[in-house]
Amino acid sequence: MDVDEFIDTHAPAEGGEAFELENSKLLDITLDGSIMAKAGSMVSYTGDISFERKSTGGLKGMLKKKATGEGEVMMEASGSGHLYLADQGKEVQILELDTGEEISVNGNDVLAFENSIDWDIKMMKSIAGASSGGLFNVFLEGPGHVAITTHGSPLVLETPVTTDPNATVAWSGNVSPSSKRDINLKGLLGRSSGETYQLQFAGDGGFVIVQPYEEVQPGQ
Repeated sequence: MDVDEFIDTHAPAEGGEAFELENSKLLDITLDGSIMAKAGSMVSYTGDISFERKSTGGLKGMLKKKATGEGEVMMEASGSGHLYLADQGKEVQILELDTGEEISVNGNDVLAFENSIDWDIKMMKSIAGASSGGLFNVFLEGPGHVAITTHGSPLVLETPVTTDPNATVAWSGNVSPSSKRDINLKGLLGRSSGETYQLQFAGDGGFVIVQPYEEVQPGQ
């Protein structure tokens, strides 16, 4: 195709929502105020937007060492314009949380959320054996939009269910996982793996989001 056709074909789509998919791997945020986003996820923006890295409480040093190896996991984007976010070619999923609705997301899989969302970053100490150094999760409570990322199309499973921690992306706030270690499987494989440590979600009425990919956590 010629240049003009190429420009027209790949130009941003017009839309009216605050969080929209430009394509399956690129999030378009219509910004008028501020939002939180994964540090380093900005690929482009129009208008007047500034960025500031954020962390919570005393976790700053721990997050810097364990979660990213580069610094705090979140940044605040403030101003007005269009903000385009992506993360290593992963698929972007947009969720809308109602007031009081909660979801816990693997810290590596949070892409962005609106400033109306109440959030905190916690280490899942009860399941620390599931990965080297444990799992860092971002706890999000509505109302507002949340964008998460997955390798490929996600699968949403009702609880009770058992999952591989490296394939687990998020779970609803009304369930909490515990760690299960399969000694026999470790002996069969001869080394530690995602199948050796499993996450058990025993409660009823919740859901877990998994991806068709075992993502190695930072520090593993």
